[in-house]
Amino acid sequence: MFENKEKEQVLEELETNFSNGLTSDEVAKRKEKYGANKLTEKKKKPAILVFFSQMNDPMIYILFAAAIISFILSFYNTSTGEWSTKNVDYVEPLVILGVVLLNSIIGTVQEIKAEKSLEALKKLSAPVAIVRRNGETLSIPAEELVPGDIVILEEGSQVPADIRLLKSVNLKADESSLTGESVPVEKNADVVFSEEVGIGDRTNIVYMSTPISYGHGEGVVICTGMSTEIGHIATMLDEKDEATPLQKKLADLSKLLGWITIGLVVLFFVIGLIQAHVQNKEMVATMVAMFVTSISLAVAAIPEGLPAVVTIVLSLGVQRMVKVNTIVRKLHSVETLGSVTVVCSDKTGTLTQNRMTVVEAFVDGKSYIQNEFVENKNYVEELAIGLSLCSNAKSDGKVKYGDPTEIALVDFANLLGDSKEDLESRFVRTGELPFDSVRKMMSTQNQIDEKTVRTYTKGAMDQILKHCSYIYKDGKVCPITDADIQNLVAENTKMSDKALRVLALAYKDGGQLEEENLIFYGMIGMVDPPREEAKPAIQTLTHAQILTVMITGDHKDTAFAIASELGIVESKDQCMSGDEITASTPEELQEKVKICRVFARVSPENKVSIVQAFKANGNIVAMTGDGVNDAPSLKAADIGIAMGISGTDVAKGAADMILSDDNFASIEKAVEEGRGIFFNIRKTILFLLSSNIGEVVCMLLAVLVGLPAPLAAIHILFVNLITDSIPAIALGADKKPKDIMDQAPRDPKASLFAEGGYMNLIVYGTLIGLITLVAFLFYPVMEVGGVNIAAINEAFNNNPQLLVESETCAFIVLGLAELFHMLNMSNEGRSAFRVFGNGNWLFLVSFGIGIFLPVLLTEVDALNNIFQVYHLDWQQWLIMVALSTAPLVLHEIIIFIKFIHKKFAKIK
Repeated sequence: MFENKEKEQVLEELETNFSNGLTSDEVAKRKEKYGANKLTEKKKKPAILVFFSQMNDPMIYILFAAAIISFILSFYNTSTGEWSTKNVDYVEPLVILGVVLLNSIIGTVQEIKAEKSLEALKKLSAPVAIVRRNGETLSIPAEELVPGDIVILEEGSQVPADIRLLKSVNLKADESSLTGESVPVEKNADVVFSEEVGIGDRTNIVYMSTPISYGHGEGVVICTGMSTEIGHIATMLDEKDEATPLQKKLADLSKLLGWITIGLVVLFFVIGLIQAHVQNKEMVATMVAMFVTSISLAVAAIPEGLPAVVTIVLSLGVQRMVKVNTIVRKLHSVETLGSVTVVCSDKTGTLTQNRMTVVEAFVDGKSYIQNEFVENKNYVEELAIGLSLCSNAKSDGKVKYGDPTEIALVDFANLLGDSKEDLESRFVRTGELPFDSVRKMMSTQNQIDEKTVRTYTKGAMDQILKHCSYIYKDGKVCPITDADIQNLVAENTKMSDKALRVLALAYKDGGQLEEENLIFYGMIGMVDPPREEAKPAIQTLTHAQILTVMITGDHKDTAFAIASELGIVESKDQCMSGDEITASTPEELQEKVKICRVFARVSPENKVSIVQAFKANGNIVAMTGDGVNDAPSLKAADIGIAMGISGTDVAKGAADMILSDDNFASIEKAVEEGRGIFFNIRKTILFLLSSNIGEVVCMLLAVLVGLPAPLAAIHILFVNLITDSIPAIALGADKKPKDIMDQAPRDPKASLFAEGGYMNLIVYGTLIGLITLVAFLFYPVMEVGGVNIAAINEAFNNNPQLLVESETCAFIVLGLAELFHMLNMSNEGRSAFRVFGNGNWLFLVSFGIGIFLPVLLTEVDALNNIFQVYHLDWQQWLIMVALSTAPLVLHEIIIFIKFIHKKFAKIK
């Protein structure tokens, strides 16, 4: 609370001396007490721990168990009932472990892109500081500062710690990255506050990492390192990342599949034991056989390729995001965009250009807006020239230097073809009265021609009018009247009501450089204008039922004016200040955010509270920003989006994705891509699980009726990892629906299987399972002359080759059926035959590979043995292909019925 204390109190409390500073002995004691003036770095997790953390998933646990049991049972010969180390088959356990390792490697590579938040914050710390110690002025590394040090601040320097000012001369600090204030803040060491004020209003304190943009001053260090305001932000960033909606859904799915797998394995054992008891089979041999079958079932129930496929689909989405100028740092955040319901946007630099601009001019009783300046150059040029000459900024298109307000004045003249360099060479400056916070004016004297020396004075309207005796009116200089002053004040009010920052210009010719008996010439209004593309983007988001909210450190009136222009708010009742947020309970804020659309004069903590309030109301929140002050809220949001050009390293380090063009409109494109990615991931998951359901249905039905397992574990692994995964990737690369932004954001709590997903799984999964079982029984039924389970089992026992042939048929039909089902899943509401015309060449590739690989396995003898398959002739292939088309046939029948139903509905 040093802002509430007099200078003498501050020095006394910190036990320091303004003239001499601290002694070396005292500095040593305080270093030991407070530590170095640097930000604590977040301890990095070793890569090996990152790797093993990827395996913390129920699905992975089951795969590990399956691999271990499969490895143990590979030493058991089911034909002889003996354990042996000869002819051991390691393929199944190695394939399962390979899947686990692949998924962990992909996850590790993504996570190794470690958080750079605290490292970026550290870089923002000033490298050196000028201090007074032992009565001497020294330059020391900034990290050696301690509370009580007397620091000297100059224009262009960076504040090395949080400092209570003791002396200030025209001092201004650029706090835009910390508070969101769009213009430099005037600082005054003599101010003492009687009550608590927000960070942005503490004009007697400067903060670590903020640059001094104007003037100079001296002060005493009050906080260092993690105790500074930027240190508090660092503490807020050091929190565990929250799982994205997709990660949560996949975790829930993993647990569900885990329990289903355990249930099925137990069920198989019970069935096996009952069958052994009824059929008087040897119990140990039966249990081992059921172990083998259970491994197959566990492999069938778990979609081994799902984690890797989802990662690949997200990676494909990342590539598409690059095309819309969005760089994704965290893979799963791609999908989160698809469910966003609220976009909380910082104002300065995100919705606005972060560049003060002259947008209105008043000269000789007339107003001109920005797009009228050039065509009315004869009327506004003298005003622009005077303001440019009466400034110390530079702006030549490449280099911009100085106070943002003065840069805007120079750019005003540049727009009319009057560059600062040319003006200063034509009208040489001969004198200057610098701006100060008491006069609130600045004056320069320039040689206009051989005879004329002119004084230009710019400043706040009320101050300028106090020193004016004349006014430029109707093309000539006249004595200023009360009516003139009333008109000028009215024009000033009009500009202020538009949240414009107003500056007036006066002049006088001849005489000494003084600010009396001036001639009032004109005034300008400037603002940090909205980005041109922001309003259309907000309209598109609104159409997609996504709410846009402005959060800023600027004043409420300025924020309301910009938000109103962008179509975010309609009345001031929808605006809320940081003080009101601080005074509200979390429950009260939850209610207020349902109405408020603009939050002004907020602190970093306020921003986090706003995000949390929206999230507590069930929203999925995206937060955009570019400053240090935005970093905690970027971290707290479901998805943080930083600006790539104007954004600080801190904001980029805390964000999930970065807009490389700083274009708010890119958010709308990114949301569209996010929705498309989730749409494709959902298709992918439904497709993969339908295959697993088909495998389980086929295996379960066979065991229930007393048949051997139709599929070996190696067959199921091949289908799950190869035959399914390639088509799944093709589905993940599919084009998004054209009407995807006409739909409401999906409910983040809704299941992956909502909107017909459950029916899709059950119908197509069951159908695939049944036709796989039919393929398994096709030749045995023909051989025994009917569906006689006992006779079929006897045929299998007497002819082991028949069992291999039947398993091969089941394997082929399962794989091909999934290929045809892939065509269905491209678009559940349209004919599958349209898929090859949508430009996704991966469908052709996956279809071709899906047919080629099974043919290769059955035709190459070496592969026959490894994959336990049998050579099929062309007639058998035709029968299997015909059976495999069942899912496609069913889909087309459903589409035809829907088409007829729509036709009849239109007729009615």
